[in-house]
Amino acid sequence: MLTNEQLSAFQTQLLKAKRELEERLRQNDHFGKERSHAHDSVGELASYDNHPADEATELYEREKDIALNEHAERELKEIEHALEAIKNGTYGTCQICGNPIPHERLEALPTTTYCKEHSPDQVVSQKRPLEEEVLMPPFGKFDFDDRAEAETYDAEDAWQEVARYGTSDTPSDLGKNVDYYGEVYAESEENVGYVEDLENFAAVDLYGKHVTVYPTREHEQLENILDDEGIMSNIGDLPAYEKDPYTKDKDHPL
Repeated sequence: MLTNEQLSAFQTQLLKAKRELEERLRQNDHFGKERSHAHDSVGELASYDNHPADEATELYEREKDIALNEHAERELKEIEHALEAIKNGTYGTCQICGNPIPHERLEALPTTTYCKEHSPDQVVSQKRPLEEEVLMPPFGKFDFDDRAEAETYDAEDAWQEVARYGTSDTPSDLGKNVDYYGEVYAESEENVGYVEDLENFAAVDLYGKHVTVYPTREHEQLENILDDEGIMSNIGDLPAYEKDPYTKDKDHPL
């Protein structure tokens, strides 16, 4: 049970928070919600001569103000509810089970009238933007209950396809050297149509039969890497009976 001193301290804290919140809402006209239209906040009389992007920005700011106002009004109601509980002598006990609320929880959430086990905020919100309701996967909602692993063509893949034709980025934006513009877009090094780099230029079956190597840019890059590392394969060094013919010093034969 809370002592009289603790109750008085919580009451003072709640009253101060209420005054500050009410004053803030009064000064900003409830985040501009009391105005007739968003134009009032920017001095515009109509939308006729405004760019659609500017209108979208104002709409976003209006939506944000509405959300902030709802949050502030909810906080104010919770403060008033806690003050009413202090007046009725029920503050500090859970209104569901009647058990005492730990003092540490009240210090962190002075407005709470629930214990941790019966808090109404137990479920994490899964709400998504309303616009996604009209979009089908992969650009809309995914079925999160489907745990089966499957490759899907998602929004990231779509962006990569478009970015191949050019973006506003330049090689100087990457902080690395590139040989052609196709390497500028994000994750340009990701393999498309094959997994290992070798598969892009080597024609070989599963059993290691006839191998045909096609001269490609990737093949040249792999050769340069192997030469720099002094190895014959990127999967590890070769056995001695395969390595010796390549590494034996011709001027000093063994």
